[in-house]
Amino acid sequence: MPAFFISSLSLTFSPIILIVSAREDPALAALEADLKDLLVAWFDLGFLELQRITWESPAALLEKLAEYEAVHAVRDWADIKNRLDSDRRYFAFFHPRMKLEPLIFVEVALVSGLAGDVQSLLDDKAPVGDPGAADTASFYSITNAQKGLAGISFGGFLIKRVVATLQAEFPNLKTFATLSPVPGFRAWLDRRFAEGARGMLTREERAKLADAIKGEAGWLAGKGDLKRCLADDGWAGNPELAAALEAPLTRLCASYLLESKRKDGRAADPVAHFHLSNGARLERINWRADLSAKGLKQSAGIMVNYLYRLSHIEANHEAYAADGTVAASSSVRTLAK
Repeated sequence: MPAFFISSLSLTFSPIILIVSAREDPALAALEADLKDLLVAWFDLGFLELQRITWESPAALLEKLAEYEAVHAVRDWADIKNRLDSDRRYFAFFHPRMKLEPLIFVEVALVSGLAGDVQSLLDDKAPVGDPGAADTASFYSITNAQKGLAGISFGGFLIKRVVATLQAEFPNLKTFATLSPVPGFRAWLDRRFAEGARGMLTREERAKLADAIKGEAGWLAGKGDLKRCLADDGWAGNPELAAALEAPLTRLCASYLLESKRKDGRAADPVAHFHLSNGARLERINWRADLSAKGLKQSAGIMVNYLYRLSHIEANHEAYAADGTVAASSSVRTLAK
């Protein structure tokens, strides 16, 4: 590779842009592989700097973080300020030559017990908690900021560094877990619907759903099955219908996360694959945890907790890497049955 190109790496994002282009043009596949090897060396984990982002950080950086946020869209400056409050922590990795260009960042809420929904975490009107009294660090958003570096794994290393940093600052923290989306769940359900899958609801679930729908007017009229109910997000605003859908959808989501696999035997859901690869355990399924339009579209509003129990991380990682074994709590496994 020409020396002038290698030297230009420290001055420009050209390699990252070329990798993105190569993914769209098969003829550039060999170039993509060379560039990826080069970027892996240039973005060696030993070179990266972990920084805490605060309200005092440069406004230009805060604007970039808001722009790059890929999990829970930033609404306004009040939303940003809430995510940076005293009961929150916001960390990012930077390369020394890219001081204001985050590579990946994570948002953490310091709470008591596992977080069960993102609405409460993102409520900028909620009272600020006491971080010193928190026993759980809840990782509720992890975003790769540079699209061209998507094939280079920083996430696992970032989580480990942040866990160590938080332990040093808050000795009372005993639990490290995520509140994560399930981006592949609704697509998986739609494929099952298209395949004409039968037996998705138990007799009791069908009866409860029918009772919830019976007598309803408007958009609910005649919508007597799971597929037709989910075709319109209006179900989320109907308490009786939402209650009827909870049991089948949480059960189906547990089955999806435990059983749906890629061709290589790893978890089909990309977020599940990320956390399982890093040694986490699938801990809990949370109903009505993300009622945003995106959350309903991707996962019927469901989010899950992945637990990072430090003494089990290595064993969980090795089992998953060896044969795709999904570490999961007994409650999730029972739910899937």
